[in-house]
Amino acid sequence: MTTFDSTKRLLPEMLKDITAGTIQLPDFQRGWVWDDDHVSSLLVSIARSFPVGAVMLMETGGEVSFETRPVEGVSPGDATKHPDLLVLDGQQRLTSLTQAVGLSTPVDTRTAKGKAIKRYYYFDIRIALEGEDRLEDAVIAVDETRQKRSNFGRDLDLDLSTRQLECEQLYFPCNRLLTPNDWAGDLFKYNKDQIGVYFEFQERVISAFAAYQLPVIELKKETSKEAVCLVFEKVNTGGVQLSVFELITASYAAAGYNLRDDWFGSDLRDVPSRKARLETHELLGDVESTDLLQAITLLHTRARKQQDIQDGKTGKQVRPVSAKRSAVLDLPLDAYRDWVDRVEQGFVEAAHFLQGECFYRRRELPYATQLVPLAAVMTLLGERWREPQVYRKLSRWYWSGVLGELYGGAVETRIALDLEELMQWFEDDANVPRTVLDASFDPARLETLRSRLSAAYKGINVLILREGAVDFFWKGNIQALDNQGVELDIHHIFPRTWCEQQRIAAKVYDSIINKTPISYKANRMIGGDAPSAYLRRLQQHRQVQIDDAAMDGILDGHCIPSETLRTDDFEAFYQQRKQRLLEIIEQAMAKKVLQSGHPSQAIGDT
Repeated sequence: MTTFDSTKRLLPEMLKDITAGTIQLPDFQRGWVWDDDHVSSLLVSIARSFPVGAVMLMETGGEVSFETRPVEGVSPGDATKHPDLLVLDGQQRLTSLTQAVGLSTPVDTRTAKGKAIKRYYYFDIRIALEGEDRLEDAVIAVDETRQKRSNFGRDLDLDLSTRQLECEQLYFPCNRLLTPNDWAGDLFKYNKDQIGVYFEFQERVISAFAAYQLPVIELKKETSKEAVCLVFEKVNTGGVQLSVFELITASYAAAGYNLRDDWFGSDLRDVPSRKARLETHELLGDVESTDLLQAITLLHTRARKQQDIQDGKTGKQVRPVSAKRSAVLDLPLDAYRDWVDRVEQGFVEAAHFLQGECFYRRRELPYATQLVPLAAVMTLLGERWREPQVYRKLSRWYWSGVLGELYGGAVETRIALDLEELMQWFEDDANVPRTVLDASFDPARLETLRSRLSAAYKGINVLILREGAVDFFWKGNIQALDNQGVELDIHHIFPRTWCEQQRIAAKVYDSIINKTPISYKANRMIGGDAPSAYLRRLQQHRQVQIDDAAMDGILDGHCIPSETLRTDDFEAFYQQRKQRLLEIIEQAMAKKVLQSGHPSQAIGDT
């Protein structure tokens, strides 16, 4: 089936439909105006019959229904409530032409520096008739009083505030280009000697606007929401990228529901917004509206699949569980209302689970994407996630995703599978989720983990913290100090300066094997010295005063082998700490980490 038609439409007809409201904007089209120079340039292009690009419209009346609004400048009271077409591409050109040519009010525009201004546009008839190359100079913009001033407003350079002044000075208002007869009649009244000049201007310029044809692509009403979203993102490269949230907001608004107010809040309701409620939890501060929608879609499509099976459907008749954008865009308003409060609580429970796994700061979270299936699972589990057997499985799944680095990139398919397979696993030990089975950790990966933005890097750092790591100097474990606002960071164990003096390669000493979280105070005391020297200095500090055994206990909490550290044996330290990190990784994944080329094996498997 052909999804679009291409044609041409006369500019006057287009502007007439826009001012009448039969062509409007979908609500997700945000207001954004061209600056003064762009508007002038557009008028010149039309006057010279130059192409200004195609316009893309979409038929209304299909299953895709959006809240609509008139083009900026058109009074909502003058526009029909039921437009025939919506503008998907060409909003700025059509808005500029509507305001400059189709309406009697001034154009809302801005200066090149972004200052909001109002302007009326005119053609200086005499300059316009000097030739096409002079049309750019012929377009004149004046302020909302129809005057042009200089010297900070003290000097009046041009006054077109009355029809008589326009006619006497031969300045033709652009908002009369489509209806020039009245102005011509006034010209005969005030400056009839110039009628011949006017007729020449009419033939050269006014007729160009009257005959100008815009290329138009019309999407048919059968176009899906996903296609609308994709098309909009492809063609609106100069505007704000359209999100799924914006598109669903416009769709729900057509049914009388304000999704934007539900997420961001409203001045009319003395209730914290859904976004604000989630932000009261440190780990949920970066949750997006699209995350909430995706989790709801997972649960809606899962319930739909279960209903299909209950109804006796088989094979392709059974609709799948999905987190893909097309499924989110098809999320019914009723389903949103039914699930949204429960899913919000599901995100809160997900935050409680993550705190139990020793995540306390949003910057520590390896994958934001893994929050979506986690919240969906929590929504279904309720308090059951605290049951020891369920908790152990949930923890193993979570760390498998993190340390197996399975939640980067496009993960919609994995998200849907994990929801289904986790819920089955909770009931049957034999139904191990694919994420748990697929996850593996290559020991060599430790040697390449140098960026603290890496999911595995973040995960291993948290695993070290949950071993109970305390600071080298301050009294208290690292996470407690972090919660108290003490400045902490991940620093080298064998200092960079010492490593460079020993000619150890940066790619070796910069790996996570040679790093651990400590306070700024401890890091300053470490300096660039050998471990044997800085450990002695730390232990003997008058505010510390601890013996070797106590210091070794602190090091052990960081999975640091104390003996090789004290003897400054970097190579032996490197291999021993690598092995200790692998041990806590194995514990988290409940899976043996084997050497490269061999698959990981679940602990206890034969």
